[in-house]
Amino acid sequence: MNHKMSNNKKRVRIGRILLYLVLILVMCSMVVPFAWMLSASFKNNNEVFLYPIRWIPDPIRISNYIRVWTEIPFPRYYMNTLLYSVIVTAGQCATCSMAGYAFGKLKFPGRDLFFLLFLSTMMVPWHAIMIPQFMINKALGFYNHPQAVIVMNLFSAFGVFLLRQFIMGIPSDLVEAARIDGCGEFRGFFQIILPLCKPGLATLIVFTFTFMWNDYLAPMIYLDNDRYKTIQLGLASFRSLYMTDYGLIMAGTVCSLIPILIIYCTAQKYLIEGIAHTGLKG
Repeated sequence: MNHKMSNNKKRVRIGRILLYLVLILVMCSMVVPFAWMLSASFKNNNEVFLYPIRWIPDPIRISNYIRVWTEIPFPRYYMNTLLYSVIVTAGQCATCSMAGYAFGKLKFPGRDLFFLLFLSTMMVPWHAIMIPQFMINKALGFYNHPQAVIVMNLFSAFGVFLLRQFIMGIPSDLVEAARIDGCGEFRGFFQIILPLCKPGLATLIVFTFTFMWNDYLAPMIYLDNDRYKTIQLGLASFRSLYMTDYGLIMAGTVCSLIPILIIYCTAQKYLIEGIAHTGLKG
């Protein structure tokens, strides 16, 4: 009996060691590109692709960061991207949470059918509706204005699905008790549902902010005025027909990662909890 128990312990220990080795390999595969990017941001073009890789630049050139912030209107692009991302993230939190509450807790004819139809829009790739959206934006006078990027991203089928699944996990007895006490739907939503939706909202905030911050195609199509361009379009300006300055691109990319890291580190606890709870109710 003791021999079997010792064999089982050995198997468990070996399994854990193998698991840790696999996790370390996966972690390295994700961290190494970021380490290379950070290293390349302190090099010039001749040093970026040297082999073997010189991980610690010699000398360390901070001139790339100075040029990024001075040669192009990078601060303006940075603030534009931050503004668009914050507005769209706040808008999606408002619209998706209310729609998720309606689909999750309110009863009305055709609720499930409307939800399935709304969810089916996720199956349509954005490239298929890119031209119709462009024509609508131009007809509304949004072309070459921030509204073109902001308005069309204020609603999200994924965000509605995410929050609806999370809200369905909240006991309906809380909502019913509030109604019996004379609490209206809006008051119950803001005072009972929203405080309990922090993990789901944090997950939506991270996904939406990251998507808006990294979006390149939509701003490239809708924004032609340099005054409204985003940070991704600014980074693309370092690539010309005959030359690409990789050191500047890497320096700008490092700067652009800072808000994403702050958002993720701030909402990490709620993000993991939100993903773990989403989908438990169907």
